[in-house]
Amino acid sequence: MIAGNIAIIPPSQDVSIGLIMSTAPMFLASEAAQRFVESIDKGKYDRQITAGIDRFVGQDVDPEMRGFYTDEELRALAALKGTERDVEARMPVKITRHYFQQARNSKALQQLIKANPAETLDLAGSQDPGRQMDYSPVEGLLHKYEIGLIYVASTCSAHCRFCYREELIAKKEISRRDGSLAPKGLAVVEDVCAYIVEHNRLVEANGGEHPETGRPKLREILMSGGDPMVLSNRIIGNWWACLAEAGIENIRIGTKDLAFFPDRFDSAFLDMLDGFHRSYPNTSLRFVVHFNHPDEFLKKDAEGNYISNPTGGFAWLDNTLRSLRQLRSRYWVTVDNQSPIIKGINDDAHALRILQTELKRNGIENSRFYCGRDIVGHRAFNVPIEEAWRLLNESQRGLSGIESHAKLSITHYKGKTEVCAVTNEPLAMPGGENGVVIMKLYRNAANAADKGKVTILGRNPRAIWFNDYEDRVLFDEAGLFTKRNY
Repeated sequence: MIAGNIAIIPPSQDVSIGLIMSTAPMFLASEAAQRFVESIDKGKYDRQITAGIDRFVGQDVDPEMRGFYTDEELRALAALKGTERDVEARMPVKITRHYFQQARNSKALQQLIKANPAETLDLAGSQDPGRQMDYSPVEGLLHKYEIGLIYVASTCSAHCRFCYREELIAKKEISRRDGSLAPKGLAVVEDVCAYIVEHNRLVEANGGEHPETGRPKLREILMSGGDPMVLSNRIIGNWWACLAEAGIENIRIGTKDLAFFPDRFDSAFLDMLDGFHRSYPNTSLRFVVHFNHPDEFLKKDAEGNYISNPTGGFAWLDNTLRSLRQLRSRYWVTVDNQSPIIKGINDDAHALRILQTELKRNGIENSRFYCGRDIVGHRAFNVPIEEAWRLLNESQRGLSGIESHAKLSITHYKGKTEVCAVTNEPLAMPGGENGVVIMKLYRNAANAADKGKVTILGRNPRAIWFNDYEDRVLFDEAGLFTKRNY
């Protein structure tokens, strides 16, 4: 059977390539896709990675990296090794040379990349934030919203200490819907693409929505992990080609390599971009980058101040700007930025203002800022929700309308929730004496039945997660508090 220009092999047939799914036919890419993949230069990428706190404890690092951790910091971390508070059991230590060069002169970036005993003082948190495993029809694929997300890598070039995927990167066992425990697995291209084809077939046959979930056609996939850019060009290109042939119109690549290792976007990778566009001109690529602080991309003088450009704005790191401009020069490629607001890193209105103006000035859209998620150990990282609202709004004073597109969101198990307003004046209703917080469910799982619905809460300046508002619910049209499961 042929669907478009791909082969769909019924599961009863004996084939030697890939895995056969029990609930859907198997996907095999076309010869054109195979030719495209074979034409790709794998590239060679030396990230100069230092991994593991033991490297720093034993001074088994380059001389210039010695002293990045103080002796006191190393003793404190070593004392936790092997205990229930082992910091690396929560999130392994990893840093590239490029990021070290920026972080050694930035307290904010040190907070982002350096392990700290405070991370395990309170290990409260969810093993599966957002109840993602409830929406995994195929291993490594999440189909919670109108788009799909695939785990294609279980590591990044370096590791953010506040990482929302600490359970994946640390390879922790997660409870499955069937009651079993197992680490999250990575996506397999044949299985994912077969699922997409079958889902879209059912949607088309049912008049535009899935007969069981009510979801529309699956048009967009977010490649995530981990960071897809740690994979070879050929593996990435194979995913792109197969997704395009399965009917995906927009492919997102979630990556922090523009901050961790900007030289990853070299001529070999750019040649692959061009080759993909020639082969699949109707499929767009959307890079979702993760700049958390302007210190990740701006140059500084000897006094630690940003260097002004004669024509406006600040001077960027040469390789970061070069890579960004190469991406932006291709009209079928867009670049957006998302970032959480994290304690000690970017809970600073001035830094957030510079971040937004510099990104927009250089062609990166400011997509969303997020309140911290309920990962294990989140109390060491999360800024209070109402403080994050204040910081973002303060940062956007004086920005133009297109510079200040980004809104503040927080991820509930029902979906992405926008923090729409925090009032300072009292509201004339019980519980509103100190003002209220207004939230709106802007992305809802499955058929998005509750999208746009609102919840109003009495203020709690110390709240860092939904459970801190349980006793202050004034109006809950969105149903964010109908269950104690956030």
